[in-house]
Amino acid sequence: MQLRSFCQLLIAFLGLITISFAWGAAYPNRAKYPLREEIYPINIRYGTVKKFPLLPKKVGLTIGIAPFKDTRVGRLYIGHYIYQRVSNYLKSDPFPLEKAIRDSLSPFFSLHGIKAVSISNWDGKQESLKNIETDSILMIEIERFWTEGREVASRTNVNTSIYLVIHLGVKKEGRVFAQNFFVGKEIIVVKLTPEKVEEMVNQILTDIFDTFFSNPY
Repeated sequence: MQLRSFCQLLIAFLGLITISFAWGAAYPNRAKYPLREEIYPINIRYGTVKKFPLLPKKVGLTIGIAPFKDTRVGRLYIGHYIYQRVSNYLKSDPFPLEKAIRDSLSPFFSLHGIKAVSISNWDGKQESLKNIETDSILMIEIERFWTEGREVASRTNVNTSIYLVIHLGVKKEGRVFAQNFFVGKEIIVVKLTPEKVEEMVNQILTDIFDTFFSNPY
């Protein structure tokens, strides 16, 4: 009788193990990803402290700002990381991202005595420069803009990569100049926070735009 009861218990135990493996196979992400999700705004800003006295001579006193293009596959978020079983998604503020980057540049031009004018559309071709009313025109394509955090041994590996293509049409030159900027940065932190991501992202943006405005063409 005792042997029979033991066998029944053993069969029941093995059955539970089989069910657990089957559940894990059917829902492989249940244990890997947390149940709770959070969305945090990341304030996008170009906060340079540098001055570019020669910039007005290069681009003129008026610059048209054409609609920026976000060509990323996923445009809703700009980053993601997991911390203490919470899945944290990062979203640009303002939103969408192309508006955030575009808005961050407006104060910069004003500080350098350049009037920024919104342009509803621009095909990016030099032939169309004669039809614009400003001295130059700017358009940016966002190819990549992402921060990923991965927990490893009580630390978080953080990878941030930004890839921008900046198009500048200069009327007096009769030409359109394009520059590619790809910057990747990897750090290891004890605890990743939205504030840390915001600092990293804005520093990369500042480095990119400082480089561009130092030598726009």
